[in-house]
Amino acid sequence: MTPDLILRLSITFGGLALFALLEALLPAKARVMPRLQRWVTNLSLGGLSSLAVRLMGPATVAGAALAANAAGFGLFNLVSLPGWLTAGAAIILLDFAIWAQHVAMHKVPLLWRMHRVHHTDRDLDVTSGLRFHPFEAAVSMLWKAGIVFLLGVPVEVALAYEILLSGMALFTHANLRLPGWLDRALRLVIVTPDMHRTHHSIIRAETDSNYGNALSIWDRLFRTYTPMPAGELVLGLAEWQDERPARIGFALSLPVARPG
Repeated sequence: MTPDLILRLSITFGGLALFALLEALLPAKARVMPRLQRWVTNLSLGGLSSLAVRLMGPATVAGAALAANAAGFGLFNLVSLPGWLTAGAAIILLDFAIWAQHVAMHKVPLLWRMHRVHHTDRDLDVTSGLRFHPFEAAVSMLWKAGIVFLLGVPVEVALAYEILLSGMALFTHANLRLPGWLDRALRLVIVTPDMHRTHHSIIRAETDSNYGNALSIWDRLFRTYTPMPAGELVLGLAEWQDERPARIGFALSLPVARPG
């Protein structure tokens, strides 16, 4: 295994353990589904998605960054900036690109068929941060690799953002109740679990909001920010309010399935 993969796996497993413990101590919402089957399904999807990305070879953010650097291609290879400014600008631009991708996943029917696998989860916890169909993981990686190549992001910055994105996915999906003052302060800059939980609401207007992954500014800037649910928060999608979302076979076949 490469050093970056070892680091990402360490952060993922460490994050899973940490937030699972915090969820047990400070749960935000009562569960409606059995935990074991959900966890097996969500972790299996995470593993299959990681495998799909590994099979893509050099078509990853690391491969794109190395190719851009070798060719002297991309914005940050054409302008001379201090290292810290390059890193900061690159992370902000990458985060905006991921926000835009997330919006597209909801608005483009073909992409939504993949992304709805993530949204059928009827509970939300740290394992939901890994619940993505392998098809979506591959498409997302191609998008990120393309943006990294066009920007000419240094490889270490690209990998740092990938690690940040993975860590934030675990944090924002955690079934964690933060003190109100802390949540309000944090969401001025970053996405919090309460903010993202609204995005998983069964109400479509709330689902079509709070698309942010790391920085919260994009939803405020583009007026897709919803401070809190209008009423009692029910998670998942209306078509599948039953036990099926906890099944791995259901999740893998969902991109080609019809509602009902």
